[in-house]
Amino acid sequence: MDIQNNKISYNRAKKKVKKIKGFYIHLAVYLVINTLLVISNTLANGWDGLKSSLLTTSLFWGIGLFFHWYGVFGKSLFFKNWENRKIKELMDEDN
Repeated sequence: MDIQNNKISYNRAKKKVKKIKGFYIHLAVYLVINTLLVISNTLANGWDGLKSSLLTTSLFWGIGLFFHWYGVFGKSLFFKNWENRKIKELMDEDN
């Protein structure tokens, strides 16, 4: 039974790492793309020409990034105790 629990724990940890990695890639792409957009727009139009569409894109993408963060990290902040209790309950049922 211990080997089975280790496999389950390993698979769960592997999924979590994949989700965390996906979030950090999303964050990196967000930062790089938005930095390049601001730089290119500023070079072309100066600070006065900073377009609201550019800021809107960054804002809404940032909101999406927040929800991605919440999906990866936020749930564990709020539901970790419940999750641990449920795992223990299910493991006890199996034994």
